[in-house]
This record gives sequence, C-alpha cells and structure tokens, in this order.
Amino acid sequence: MEDRLDAIFEGLKQKSSAKQAIYRNTKTTFDKLRTISKDLVKRLSQRVTPLDDTVVVEYRDVNELEFHIKISGDLLIFVMHSNIVTFPDDYDLMKSDYVEEDFKRRFFGHIMAYNFMADSIKYNRMNDPGYLLGRLLVNIENHFYLEGVDQMNLDYQDIEKNEITDENLLLMVESAVIASVNNDLMAQELDDIRKITVKQKLDNQQVSRTQKVGFNFSYEAGHTHD
Repeated sequence: MEDRLDAIFEGLKQKSSAKQAIYRNTKTTFDKLRTISKDLVKRLSQRVTPLDDTVVVEYRDVNELEFHIKISGDLLIFVMHSNIVTFPDDYDLMKSDYVEEDFKRRFFGHIMAYNFMADSIKYNRMNDPGYLLGRLLVNIENHFYLEGVDQMNLDYQDIEKNEITDENLLLMVESAVIASVNNDLMAQELDDIRKITVKQKLDNQQVSRTQKVGFNFSYEAGHTHD
C-alpha cells in the first residue's frame, strides 16, 4: 500500500509541478501578446486616423486572461485558458519524436484568437457567429505549436523548432488581424429572411444576420473544415 501511495504521490508531484511551470510560461506569453497588441494598435491608429478618423482602431483590456483588438467592424478576442491540456495519442502533435521523448512535453497551455463582428458584441446579438482564427499551444520549454485558419498563412507546426519570440508573436497577431479584416461579410439569401419570429423582434435581433464568408481551419494534416 505504501509503495502504491508513494508512486501516486511522485506522479502527482511531477505532473503538478510541470503544469504549474507550463501555466507560468503561457501567462508570460499571453502578457507579451498583450504588450505587442497594444503597440500594434498604437502604430495602426497613428497611420489610419489622419486618413479617416471614422475608422476605429483600439485596444481594450478585459481581464488578466482576455483582451480585445477592434479594427473598424471587426473585433479580435484573445483568450488564455486557465487550464493545462493534452491530446490523444493519434493527434499529429503527439506523434512528434520531440513530444514523445519526455512526458512533460505532452502538456500545453493554450491561447485562442477569435474573430467576431464588433456590432455582434455591441448590440448583444446572441446568435451571431464568431470564428476561431488560431490556437497557440505553449509547452514547458517555451516551445509552441500554432494551429489556425488557412487565411493566416502561417506554418508553425514543428514544435521542436518553434521557440517563442516577440517576432513570432507579432507575426501571429498581425496575421490574425489581416485574416479577419480581409474576410468580408455575406448577406443571407432572401428566402432565409422572409419571416422573423416575435422572439427575434423582442430580442432586438436583426432581420438579416450577416456572417463571414468563412474560414478554412486545418487542425490536422489532411483535415480541413469550413
């Protein structure tokens, strides 16, 4: 019994210690993303405002695990998840020799970047869709793995070579902004909006709900989703 308890204790101690270290790495990365995003918004605003002061470019802190970037009609929401995760053995990331060499490399903190229409949040249009642009996974050695929509045009899927730098984080934020503002809104077909329910009217829902053309998200080699 004591041997089994010792084994459980050692396993919990090692895993808990690793997860705490990964959380700290992820939080540091998220704070860097926050600083980089503030600076990017400042530089964009300085260029855009003199040309057209009606185009809004702004940054907003929400809490320690979330911040927003508003670019005209688009809202980018960056969120750090508070929990550490792992993946099934058949997930591409887990098949890496680098990951398989050390069990502590099987755990990740994760940061998500979502794209919403700014008016969806402003007017509380609860049924409007948002889109996941990218997910940044951070490990115990400050290596990262980036999954995202094809429109971000980034290839950071070799975690062994990917070390977190300010340059890589800036490229991620810039690419997310470009992907969101270049993806236009599509109106619904006329047949889809011929009727509106009383609930939609009372809930202040628009009769015609626009949505993004759509993003292609490749989360594993050979799998693409709209």
